[in-house]
Amino acid sequence: MLTRRTLLGGAASFMAMPALVGRARAQARLEHVLPAGITRGGATTITQVPTTQPVVAMTFDDGPHQSLTPQLLDILAARGIRATFYVVGRRVSMYPQLTARIANEGHEIGNHSYSHPRLINLGNAGLMHELDRTAQAIHQVVGRPPVTMRPPYGLLSERQRRLINETRGLPTILWSVDPQDWRRPGSSVVANRIVGGTRPGAVILAHDIIGSTVRAMPAALDALIARGYRFVTVSELVGWPHWNQRNISLQLAQVQPT
Repeated sequence: MLTRRTLLGGAASFMAMPALVGRARAQARLEHVLPAGITRGGATTITQVPTTQPVVAMTFDDGPHQSLTPQLLDILAARGIRATFYVVGRRVSMYPQLTARIANEGHEIGNHSYSHPRLINLGNAGLMHELDRTAQAIHQVVGRPPVTMRPPYGLLSERQRRLINETRGLPTILWSVDPQDWRRPGSSVVANRIVGGTRPGAVILAHDIIGSTVRAMPAALDALIARGYRFVTVSELVGWPHWNQRNISLQLAQVQPT
């Protein structure tokens, strides 16, 4: 069975061009353990943007968290940094005011599924239900649906990524810098890994549901600022307008009563 550990080991090798053109460059040694197609990337997958400009996208997965996300927002606001939050739909429904705060403070909100399953194990209907229900939850709170998605654990087949892009207009956003904060190695380790791995055009992965990650942010962000990096949202990194200015239609999910 694939584990997050197995997948994340090769995540930094993916790469796509700003106009969604390019191909992934996965390490050959990982091809025997990754799902078929995921090492080839393609025009629907972005992990970093090739640029000489000192710009990066800071991204946070799995929130919003009732106490940690507000702390993180304060940290970002104090530095004038805008990030991208890949939120879980059911947590959006639990914390609508917090989700609204994320958007109101200029951050981008992306789709990270509704219940955080392994999307690669779902059929087309189940896959679209997870994405559509999340988009609907976000739209209800902030008045706009997300324009990019990130699969939980990074697990999504090439066919699924192509289907999502063709039917929902959502590219798959992975990452080029992974501090593996989900292992909880400690704040200093997370900060050092982020700073050490960041290059121009990087998409940096982190999680705002982990206390040590939030505590690592001041040191990591200040070090990157000192090196001349500027922080932009994912949409801005790939050269699109601000996420709430793009014309993405909302697909209404058929939610079954629970």
